[in-house]
Amino acid sequence: MPMLAVPNLDGKHVVAQVDTELRVAHMQLCRESKSNALNMQMWGELKDVVDALGARDDVHVIVLSACGRNFCAGIDLSGVAPDLLQENTCPARTRSRLLSKIKYMQACFTAFEDCCVPVLAAVHGAAYGAAIDLITCCDIRFCTWNTKMCVKEVDVAITADIGTLQRLPPIVGHGNASELALTARVFDGIEAKRMGLVTEVFATQDTMMQHVHQVAVDIASKSPLAVQGTKATLLHARNHSGVADGLDYVATRNAALLISEDIREVLTASMQKRRPIFSKM
Repeated sequence: MPMLAVPNLDGKHVVAQVDTELRVAHMQLCRESKSNALNMQMWGELKDVVDALGARDDVHVIVLSACGRNFCAGIDLSGVAPDLLQENTCPARTRSRLLSKIKYMQACFTAFEDCCVPVLAAVHGAAYGAAIDLITCCDIRFCTWNTKMCVKEVDVAITADIGTLQRLPPIVGHGNASELALTARVFDGIEAKRMGLVTEVFATQDTMMQHVHQVAVDIASKSPLAVQGTKATLLHARNHSGVADGLDYVATRNAALLISEDIREVLTASMQKRRPIFSKM
């Protein structure tokens, strides 16, 4: 397969490759010595890389995984400690700086949700705290059965503020999300599957990655307009209550985009009894 390395700008903890033939990109967290705990440099790299991949017309799906024994140990508290412990003669200025940092960190993860193409998360080992924030921004999640997950924030005296409390309840239900967030207990991949946090659970990381790659290839083979429109409509439905509003949104979107070369290719391929071949976005 033609794999093309994607420069990760000024960073070194997030890397990516693109299969230009299959139109699948693979992002990896690579700070193994710290179990991929997120320092401030890494937050920025995540946003920069997913933004760069989403802007490419030869990327139709992104797979997110991690190097090493663990997916992500959460936030590297040393990166935010100065803001939490700093003494300043003006408390308002300290709080203003902290607010700006929280907003920045939120935006780095929301970039995965805002990315026009689907993002598939492949989770193994430990996935604590900010890792849950990150994977709930992804469209589909997979994990190994022995993955250990935890909404960790209350254990470190923090109200989760990067997105878990907003995104987890629609995925696993309000009651499950409340119990996980308030107790900060550890749960495994089997329970994550039962709650609906992940779609499938696997015995090994290799088996999981093979399956996730195949899912990505399958999605990437479909009309990019239809796939991107489906992602956008699903998120709109989640973010806007009411079936009527959701139906109006998708009607408006499809009125603008439904008449396309992709539709013509599907119809032509059907008549010719072959698989459709879609052009790049």
